[in-house]
Amino acid sequence: MSQASYKQFCPLAMAAEVLCTRWTMVLLRELIAGSHRFNDLRRGVPKMSPTLLSRRLKDLEDAGIVERRPAPAERGIYEYHLTEAGRDLRDVVIAMGMWGQKWVESSLSLKNLDPSLLMWDMRRNLNPDPLPDRRVVVQFLYHDLPSTKRDWWLVIEPGGEVDLCWADPGFDIDLYVSTDLRTMTAIWMGVTDVAAEREAFEFSGSRDLEATIQTWLGLSPFASQKKIVA
Repeated sequence: MSQASYKQFCPLAMAAEVLCTRWTMVLLRELIAGSHRFNDLRRGVPKMSPTLLSRRLKDLEDAGIVERRPAPAERGIYEYHLTEAGRDLRDVVIAMGMWGQKWVESSLSLKNLDPSLLMWDMRRNLNPDPLPDRRVVVQFLYHDLPSTKRDWWLVIEPGGEVDLCWADPGFDIDLYVSTDLRTMTAIWMGVTDVAAEREAFEFSGSRDLEATIQTWLGLSPFASQKKIVA
């Protein structure tokens, strides 16, 4: 790892040398959440440069936390998978996220709005169980954003596979959801919910999907943690 050693024999100090470089814990969050390919990892850490992402992945390989494997049936493509040591960090990452959800002031997080990261996380955590057993398409319109970042589509296929689209996928839309980015981010974080923010939304389309949105909407894995700091 490219940082000065603490020069302590304490196991915590040694672990911090491996894990506490910039972006490392966020990258581990993405790997634990199931992202394996370089471009998918980039979508989960969009502010991280490709050069730094490559460096951090190499650091994690050298530390025995990540291993690089050829992608199945795709020549020249590689994937990044957690080793046993990496999988053992799952509880550490979850504990840090739960601590942040509980104790870090919400307004600080809500200053860092990013529609691409929000929608990527919503796609990843969406619960398809309450949805009809057919293709379901939901279009989100963030009316406070410029046209290049305003429109997003979630396409949920039978079986639960969820795709995120930046351009119109050409399917019939089951539900249109219009709101502002801050409101949706606060709901994703678990700070509030759709019912409490109903006046900030405009819906068009399926009444059933609208009525059940809180049950299938993909929220942060830390949203269940009660926040102590408002």
